[in-house]
Amino acid sequence: MSFTVVIPARYASTRLPGKPLADIAGKPMIQHVFERAQESRAERVVIATDDDRVQSACEAFGADVVMTSPDHASGTDRLEEVARLLEFEPDHRVVNVQGDEPLIPPAVINQVADNLELYPDAAIATLCERLHDAEQVFNPNVVKVVFDHQGMAHYFSRAPIPWARDLWQEGSPLPGAGVSLPENIGYFRHIGIYGYRASVLEQFVSWPPAPLEQVEALEQLRALYNGAQIHVDVALETPPAGVDTEADLSRLREWMQGRGHQ
Repeated sequence: MSFTVVIPARYASTRLPGKPLADIAGKPMIQHVFERAQESRAERVVIATDDDRVQSACEAFGADVVMTSPDHASGTDRLEEVARLLEFEPDHRVVNVQGDEPLIPPAVINQVADNLELYPDAAIATLCERLHDAEQVFNPNVVKVVFDHQGMAHYFSRAPIPWARDLWQEGSPLPGAGVSLPENIGYFRHIGIYGYRASVLEQFVSWPPAPLEQVEALEQLRALYNGAQIHVDVALETPPAGVDTEADLSRLREWMQGRGHQ
């Protein structure tokens, strides 16, 4: 089955305005993301934006661009508009690749698309990686996920889940204060790449924000709250961190220069 990659690209990033057009080794960042996506098995790669400057830059390097509303609350809403405008069939697979991940491995794009085909009961597919550091397990900025033997997600949380009752029975332990992780169970960090069936995107935007989603500030909990199954797999390759700040951008430029990209 074929699939489409959609790359949302907003110009008005709060922490790094104009981020999609930031120069990295002589190319705008969004071009690097586009080129990595083209290396996947996607039948089509589309950039979704609400900004004329991003549209012009993307069309200059030959990208397929869809202009979307500037009023979307999230990237999922923007993704749904693209699926609707391009009239995708209900079971068409749509992979959301963030526009600030210029080093995303094509293998993980294929992985989430493949898992939607391998697990027909899954409405959404995503990825994770094993955690070995207690400090990350207790870090609320690191989203954890628990799932069953088939990889279907039970819950996503900023809290350390599962809670090791016997090991941590003295109360809430502090990372770095001799805290250890139980040896008989894994802890997993959620990696924010998603594959959707087009029909699920249509449903998703019709659902109001769920109470769990609002308290955790995790949009994927809306899907679980409404009974949509999310398949979680350990990533074949761990994607490098995306670009959120000026410091991230500087580090990436230095890394690219070190690898011979001018």
